[in-house]
Amino acid sequence: MGRMNFILRLIGTALGLWVSAALVPGITIARGTSMTETVVILGLIALVFTVVNSIVRPLIQILTFPLYILTFGLFALITNGIGFLVAGSIADSMGLPFSVSGLGAAVIGAIITAVVSSLFGGLTGAKKK
Repeated sequence: MGRMNFILRLIGTALGLWVSAALVPGITIARGTSMTETVVILGLIALVFTVVNSIVRPLIQILTFPLYILTFGLFALITNGIGFLVAGSIADSMGLPFSVSGLGAAVIGAIITAVVSSLFGGLTGAKKK
């Protein structure tokens, strides 16, 4: 069940990224020459996001913990946006056709991606560890 759960969460993240790119003007994902290529591109970008969310985002949260307390947790929006920017930068440096124009687009994209991914996870039964 662990692998299937991971795959479902990856699909949910890819779907969230696709919706973010469709709705937020500062986020772009270039389409492939075929539907299969586009799905593979989205999957690879989602994999980068998963790694960043597992490794980089917790470090950002630890370093900015005092700001979480001062803002009653609202700073989480900024840290999620920073994580989105970092993942976008890493994906771009790997040659994946993904770009984020700035922190504002990243914060909105992170919110949309989280909501879509959570909805997909809820509908499919995929659970976080």
